Amino acid sequence: MKKLIALAVCLALGSFALAGCSDSGEPFEEKSYTPDAQITEINLDVQDREIEVSLSEDEQIHIQYFENSTEYYDISVSENVLTMTSASSKSWTDFIGVKSSAESRKILLQIPDALLENLTLSTTNESITLPALAVTGSVSMTANGGNITFGDLEVGSALTLNVKNGDISGTVVGSYDDFAIQSEIKKGESNLPDNKDDGEKTLHVTGNNGDVNIEFVSGSM
Repeated sequence: MKKLIALAVCLALGSFALAGCSDSGEPFEEKSYTPDAQITEINLDVQDREIEVSLSEDEQIHIQYFENSTEYYDISVSENVLTMTSASSKSWTDFIGVKSSAESRKILLQIPDALLENLTLSTTNESITLPALAVTGSVSMTANGGNITFGDLEVGSALTLNVKNGDISGTVVGSYDDFAIQSEIKKGESNLPDNKDDGEKTLHVTGNNGDVNIEFVSGSM
């Protein structure tokens, strides 16, 4: 009798797991957003989404993304600051099952070169990639469970990079002497010093369980 009960429980749990793993959830809809106001700062704080940045061809800001009624975003503009954050109405059972497609988990952000003052990007379980671009103020990027990769990145004042369970690689426009550097790397290798005081700009890097490789190239804002 006990064996029959145990078998019935296992079958029930198995059926529940298979039902959760079926790809029968609500499909994602592709959407886009272009602010109709002047933007000087962008702040993206999302979860489980890859962030891919590219240069805008029309000097406007464009965001392409996917959402449905249970996984969506709050997008707002206030005092020339564009903010995009993850939002969700999922119940705990919605987290059981097949992960949504890679395409629906990607945010494409197009920004004009050298017109933004500040850029802040943060995500979990995915990576952040930037092309060669310039920002007149500061850039801050955080990836928990993904990599941070960037081309020739030029900042006016500060660059902050934080990663956990991922690598950081890229090129910073300017000389090594331009930057005061603070670097704290755990369980990984880095080509940066732990501390360097002199420099008009700041470079702050933290990493846990990943490698850091940042090079410097000549250039000017």
